Amino acid sequence: MKLYGIWGVGGFAREVMPVAADFLAAKVDGPYSLVFVVDGEPAKAETNGHQVWSAEKFLRAEGEKHFNIAIAASDARERIAGVCEQAGIKPFEIRASNSWVTDRNLVGDGAIFCPFTTVTADARIGRFFHANIYSYVAHDCVIGDFVTFAPHVCCNGGVVVEDHAYIGTGAVLREAAPGRPIVIGKGAVVGMGAVVTRSVAPFTTVVGNPAKPIEKG
Repeated sequence: MKLYGIWGVGGFAREVMPVAADFLAAKVDGPYSLVFVVDGEPAKAETNGHQVWSAEKFLRAEGEKHFNIAIAASDARERIAGVCEQAGIKPFEIRASNSWVTDRNLVGDGAIFCPFTTVTADARIGRFFHANIYSYVAHDCVIGDFVTFAPHVCCNGGVVVEDHAYIGTGAVLREAAPGRPIVIGKGAVVGMGAVVTRSVAPFTTVVGNPAKPIEKG
């Protein structure tokens, strides 16, 4: 029997689980199991009708296994992906039936597309991307690895979002001019409702309209 594990059991994981269940029901032939996976011993044996397994149990289980990671912290996603892939476990994509990702895009392993998400045309998306509800990626965008879009993120055309960036709920990334991409640097954080009109330096947090770095001090 095939085994599919979703790492995490917090709010986002519980939101993603029914999306994954519907997706797998339509895609997988033959019997399979779908479980939550957590580091350490689970606080509960079952959540929302699905078993909760320890990471150790999941990694030791025999047979064909697949994983995804529904944890917001991008560094945790990178760590877990490394552990699973080193163990020979393959990532699987989760895509809501009412999401719209055209075949004119390149999408890396382990992406999660929640309900009402959209990727239009000629975008490149890295590994373990999270697109929460109602977010979109427009034409010619480049999204790095372990990037998180919270709900209602508007990523307009030609934007580059580097690895481990976090884009907060309702943020708007302005469309870039041809040949002059707006770049959201590695590890940057765009605050809730921010309107980004220019590039953001790596590991910088910006807020407001127009978005500006938070002053230190």
